[in-house]
Amino acid sequence: MYYFNYEEPVFRPPSEARSLILQITIGCSQNQCSFCGMYKMKQFRIRSVADIAAEIDAIPGGHRNHYQRIFLADGDALVYPQPQLIEILDLLNHKFKNLTRVGIYASPKSLTTKNVEELQQLKLRKLRILYFGLESGDAATLKLTNKGYNPEQMLELCRKAQTAGMKLSITAILGLAGRTRSSEHAAATAAWINQLSPEYFSLLTMFRRHNDAYFEQIEPLTNGEIIEEALLIVKNLQPQKTILRSNHVSNIFNLAGSYPKDREKLIVQAEAALAEARSHPDWFAQVPDYGEAYF
Repeated sequence: MYYFNYEEPVFRPPSEARSLILQITIGCSQNQCSFCGMYKMKQFRIRSVADIAAEIDAIPGGHRNHYQRIFLADGDALVYPQPQLIEILDLLNHKFKNLTRVGIYASPKSLTTKNVEELQQLKLRKLRILYFGLESGDAATLKLTNKGYNPEQMLELCRKAQTAGMKLSITAILGLAGRTRSSEHAAATAAWINQLSPEYFSLLTMFRRHNDAYFEQIEPLTNGEIIEEALLIVKNLQPQKTILRSNHVSNIFNLAGSYPKDREKLIVQAEAALAEARSHPDWFAQVPDYGEAYF
């Protein structure tokens, strides 16, 4: 149900499907990544607390009681100035009596704007999960994407969030490095996750959305090669306690399990998917494409 007019497009993680989405920023302050076309049609700006409060008040009081989770959009809303973000969270806790958790996208840039104490202040107000796009643990691949941060810098930022007690959901992108650095991308990404052991780790798949110039820089993987890359990742993953998911709309096959107990099961699942793909050589050799009617 829509209570107010969103500035489309609006994106959210799969796990926030039942959450109320509240846009406190528009676009992404770190809108430079060459592989990402999610917010290329938007000019970044921070919405006022007054506008957000008015939207909350527009939701009927009885309806508010149905929401236990709220997701704060857009791309890296954690960049919102700390005093005003606290004001928004206090308002949400006051208006939504059954609120248990608030989630938010966090870019490396936005995490540089908060210290451990400030993150702890947000956690006390039920902001408890950060969705963070690693994209790749491979420095060369990150440089190609114009991410602006290297793997070591992002690991330090995420460890700061862990120190504050925040849950982290990390995403990496299959096919991001193309064919040239596929194995390096897979191995380095798994090694990065092993160092952090985030609560959640999700695999997405590279697809087209306002990023044709990036595709011209890489040799895209075929369906079969994407599965091979995923298999290499799960073979190298050994985090202490992490839930793995590949349930994004971009994925061509799903993986679901918990580390370390499901490690072997996940490897077997990926090997079975690869064997099935090899039994259909035309599909195996096909480069997947993804088109959108809008945005």
